[in-house]
Amino acid sequence: MIRRRELLELGACAAASTLVRSSFADELLLQHASAPQNLATPLEFLDRLITPTPVFFVRSHFGPPALDPARRLRISGLLRTPLELDAAALRRFPEVTLPAVLQCAGNGRALHEPRVPGIQWIHGGMGQATWTGVRLADVLGRAGLLPGAEHVWLAGADLPPKPSVPRFLRSIPLARALDPSTLIAYRMNGEPLSLAHGAPFRLVVPGWAGDHWVKWLNDLRVQKDEPEGFYYQTGYRLPIEPVAPGASVPPEKTRPLTTFPVKSIIAQPLDGSRKPVGEQVIVGVALSGEKAIGKVEVSLDGGATWRTAALEGDAGPGRWQVFRHAFTAATPGPKRAIVRAYEASGATQPEKAAWNPSGYFWNGWHAVSWEVTA
Repeated sequence: MIRRRELLELGACAAASTLVRSSFADELLLQHASAPQNLATPLEFLDRLITPTPVFFVRSHFGPPALDPARRLRISGLLRTPLELDAAALRRFPEVTLPAVLQCAGNGRALHEPRVPGIQWIHGGMGQATWTGVRLADVLGRAGLLPGAEHVWLAGADLPPKPSVPRFLRSIPLARALDPSTLIAYRMNGEPLSLAHGAPFRLVVPGWAGDHWVKWLNDLRVQKDEPEGFYYQTGYRLPIEPVAPGASVPPEKTRPLTTFPVKSIIAQPLDGSRKPVGEQVIVGVALSGEKAIGKVEVSLDGGATWRTAALEGDAGPGRWQVFRHAFTAATPGPKRAIVRAYEASGATQPEKAAWNPSGYFWNGWHAVSWEVTA
């Protein structure tokens, strides 16, 4: 099997990559040049409740498998009745549609200091869509859970490029699998899933990091134990306790990623842009995995004072709301805005994100600077 060091070296190559514009589905995404099928949403599109599918970011480890509309989902393990379902069989279960944020665990990795290996996402590794499918709980209920079931093992149809590279496997606790928001989805923003986004079906786990949202889902197994393998026992894990920047952390002192923390990002104005004298509008999105957003604040004086922004969209865990704050600039000159978000429980977005060796879950205050012109 490939060793952790070798995987980190591969990640270091991605860290050195540059971002280029890539034509994709008639729109422009940002492509990490040395990492195919890792495409970022341009920041200016993070100013709305629903991210258009053509500019919705794409993340994959090995690239997509061949499109197979007839692919079947195998459901096995600690069940009374194992199932094998195609798209038509899935659609016989009650259909559910919900909005949810999909965010790569490494979104913001490039902003951690010191730098860490891996794809150097800035802000574009996230988006919000409406997802349509069936509840995983309904499917497992049809199969019938047996005593001892504690975890649901997940695998997609994408395969590593060579036998020495481990397969990408994930697992979620049974309680999360039975949550009514956890879906096997076959539509995104009202349209059938594209191959890049996991066709014919993928898992949707609102509020949890994107590594759990397995694309091209074809194997689901209910079992007592968590899975083995690099991508679960070593990758996609956070330190159990805070660590000093630059520290190494052994796997036994880490835990699997679950919910993403509270965060807000300014989409407009863009950093370095120019705006005429008059009304200035600061707009972006605020999100959290565990709780609904309570409020968003904007500072125009370096954090000395804060003003509450207006929120748009329904509040809820695992979804984002658009924030908007307008003010008048009467004279030309430089401007700078900082944003921070609060969960409804009161938890606050930190000024600086907690560093970790894999660069996961960056959520520091976001600031932009622009020039007001005459």
